[in-house]
Amino acid sequence: METEITSGLELWMSRSFDWVAYATLALVPVVFASLLFIKAPYGRYIRGGWGPVLDNRRGWFIMESPAVLVFGGILLFFSDLNTTPLILLLIWQVHYCHRAFIYPWTLKKGRKMPWLILLMAIVFNTSNGYLNGWSIASQADKYSEIWLTSPQFLMGVLVFFSGMALNKISDKQLAALSGPGEGYQIPHGFAFRWVSCPNYLGEIIQWTGWAIAVWSLAGWIFATWTMANLVPRAIAHHRWYRETFENYPGGRRALIPFLL
Repeated sequence: METEITSGLELWMSRSFDWVAYATLALVPVVFASLLFIKAPYGRYIRGGWGPVLDNRRGWFIMESPAVLVFGGILLFFSDLNTTPLILLLIWQVHYCHRAFIYPWTLKKGRKMPWLILLMAIVFNTSNGYLNGWSIASQADKYSEIWLTSPQFLMGVLVFFSGMALNKISDKQLAALSGPGEGYQIPHGFAFRWVSCPNYLGEIIQWTGWAIAVWSLAGWIFATWTMANLVPRAIAHHRWYRETFENYPGGRRALIPFLL
């Protein structure tokens, strides 16, 4: 019975992969264009009219957990977990375990998030975990131990962890500004000398590194979705900083030093 269920799931994931992948990819320009004009209502842009809300910390925990569970479950149940898939699993979980189980508790207590945003994030993280997990689990020949010495894997891992370092350091700086009873402040130092949102730049670099390391359709879809979501968000943040603080550094860009 268990074997039949496993085989049925394998067949379903195999048949569904292309449909989910290309449907997800088709939404990228829609999401990018929409977010240029509509600020997603969480964080500093929380506002009425988006339905019921819940605690921000709980929301981040719930919405990031599917990425941990779906990706990990697929590799554990449908992959032989030789050296390469195991290393890719660990790389993925280093990010998402932090994002689901640690990062939410660094957010300022008492802020809210609409349930609508939570549900949209759950759909994305579930489909993204499925695409990336199945892409690796179903290509055992591709992801042999030889893959670990390939130029794209070595370069991708270097880019991934460079982006992660930039993201985490910047997030820590922002968290340090959000003391009890304090509002938003101007961040300074490290990469904030050049851009308003180095945390977003770091995450874009990070998932571009993942796409290079796995060199798959699923990986590049994830990278483009990250850009479609975070580039407009960074532009909105930069504009907000300039409108809110008269003394905001004039030489900073939104996301890419000296360019954007």
